[in-house]
Amino acid sequence: MGSLQVKAGGQQEGQNGEFSLLSVCERANFSTFQYSHCVAMGSRHQARERALQILFQHDIHGKGDLRLDEFWREYSVSEESRAFAEQLVRGVLEHRKELDATIAKYATNWTVNRMPIVDRNILRAGLYELLWVDEVPAKVTMDESIELAKSFGDDDASKFVNAVLDKALTTDARLAAKRADPNRPMWRRADGD
Repeated sequence: MGSLQVKAGGQQEGQNGEFSLLSVCERANFSTFQYSHCVAMGSRHQARERALQILFQHDIHGKGDLRLDEFWREYSVSEESRAFAEQLVRGVLEHRKELDATIAKYATNWTVNRMPIVDRNILRAGLYELLWVDEVPAKVTMDESIELAKSFGDDDASKFVNAVLDKALTTDARLAAKRADPNRPMWRRADGD
């Protein structure tokens, strides 16, 4: 799935020798705060990639155990990345019917089952993040989903993912708070409001 290689120290190098955000953070002359923020962003990006891989495998092999321990033995990541990836995977699987219904509503002339596996899992994870991961701003979710589609999908995947998620963000009543300020994280009160 894609041409990404993970190198020692968490650096990731793409097909053309381009380095990911993590390696850029390591080489930049950031203050401690800037560096930790930069690394956290890189950890979340890596977590989204790993979540997509898990969801892809789960979609291909059908229902059954996730076998996350086997996956994590093969793909070593930080605890923060692992926790966020598992949050996304478990959230997508828990809300899959609702996510698929929402995707079908906004994906003009497409059924979810006919979509490429990569595209539908990027959409599921992105929509889950928009709807249930309040601490991530909508703009970040949108940008990350588009980047995943560029990295792992075909030539039109990023446009398709952008169109579907943008339509959901701009019209779905459940996303009114994130729509109001797509650059800010949303915090719900403890009682669920």
